[in-house]
Amino acid sequence: MVDRVALVTGGGSGIGRAICLRLAADGARVAAGDIDAQAAEQTAAMVRSAGGDARAVQTDVTDFAGVSAAVAEIRRTLGPVDILVNNAGWDRMEPFLQNTPDFWTTVIDINLRGPIHCCRAVLDDMVSRNRGKIVSISSDAGRVGSTGEAVYSACKGGVIAFSKTLARELARHHINVNVVSPGPTDTPLLQRMVAEGSEKLVDALTRAIPLRRLARPEEIAAAVAFFVSPDADFITGQVLSVSGGLTMVG
Repeated sequence: MVDRVALVTGGGSGIGRAICLRLAADGARVAAGDIDAQAAEQTAAMVRSAGGDARAVQTDVTDFAGVSAAVAEIRRTLGPVDILVNNAGWDRMEPFLQNTPDFWTTVIDINLRGPIHCCRAVLDDMVSRNRGKIVSISSDAGRVGSTGEAVYSACKGGVIAFSKTLARELARHHINVNVVSPGPTDTPLLQRMVAEGSEKLVDALTRAIPLRRLARPEEIAAAVAFFVSPDADFITGQVLSVSGGLTMVG
């Protein structure tokens, strides 16, 4: 990945930060995109302190014009995007019957429209250069469902279907599109959900995971690093669960 330019959305913390650090360690020039500009800059500073090349780019994935402007900025400062990692996401665990329409809109805008916006913003450059790697972070909630995450699960299932279709359409342009599907992962978002009353559910999930622990963000980053590496040049349209065996989907 030396000299490849990678845009990682939601790069300001958790899994996104781990992905930025891993891709930079593997030689990529990294754009840490996040709606929280300060968090994105912290990630970029961590990459630079480790000897890598990174820039922070404030990015609201729900705003297509803003995403397009961010991609243009990356093109000016780092070069055209070779690698897109759609990582930005958000949810709140709550029974569907307690959801409000405003909540649905927020979840859909971030988790489904966000990846669609980002893919469209980078694809013209990828097609013109006849190369590119796209990895979207879905969730095993999108493969098997998850109590308290109905709309989120729908979005993550949509990301999988969207990615498979892009993989078919873009193969002739040598653009690989794959999905990493984490199980429960120890992130700031999960910790906030625990603080909001989901601790018992998280404890139950941990007991249900055959490897008996949550994933670490670095383990999700390792799966992303594989998909965007030359080792995965002949792999497209695939979904890889990183869940400690919680889900074993054929």
